[in-house]
Amino acid sequence: MLDDIRVDEAIFQLRPDFACLAITAYGLRNGPTDERSRAWLEEASARPVQAEKIESWREAYKTFGAKPSRTRPSVDALTRRLPLPEINQVVDAYNSISVKHCLPIGGEDLGHYEGAARLVVATGEEASEEALGTPEPGEVIWRDDVGVTCRRWNWRQVARTRITEETTDALFLLERLEPLSMEELKEAGEELADLLSKLSPDVRIVTRLITSGN
Repeated sequence: MLDDIRVDEAIFQLRPDFACLAITAYGLRNGPTDERSRAWLEEASARPVQAEKIESWREAYKTFGAKPSRTRPSVDALTRRLPLPEINQVVDAYNSISVKHCLPIGGEDLGHYEGAARLVVATGEEASEEALGTPEPGEVIWRDDVGVTCRRWNWRQVARTRITEETTDALFLLERLEPLSMEELKEAGEELADLLSKLSPDVRIVTRLITSGN
């Protein structure tokens, strides 16, 4: 899966500073929020919001015609919901890292994924779940072979690939724009891998950094 993930060059033309750290985790043991994952959420919720990083994503949305005040980048939406909501242990883990470093993180259940993840500019003909509607031509979307997996870059994920308590294999997409540094992106990935290993000591984790030309 990791080697086949693709980010269209058109995305880098919109934002040359974009990078994605993709992480696969095989052999997860998930479950309801517990004291440990609740503590991760509470620690992240207590941190100051880094407005300049959120503003960078708001500006990125404008490059393809989205109105970030109506359809907010995921990390913007999360920081407006503090304290962070309890979902399940794995989602709690990546939401806490997302808010701690103020970067969007998507989590996908590989058991419900078809083919490789691709970040592309939509044609407007991609299949999507009714609740999310059809993407507009020119909109940035994540997709697989079935259709849309996340609309408007990282605004909203389809229900089909969400991580649930039954998820055992997952893909995490950590998305970077300046002013978040490449070093901090790496740190965020390492911290997420550490939390996943705490939840599932036997988990197998593999990472890949995706940048323009790579």
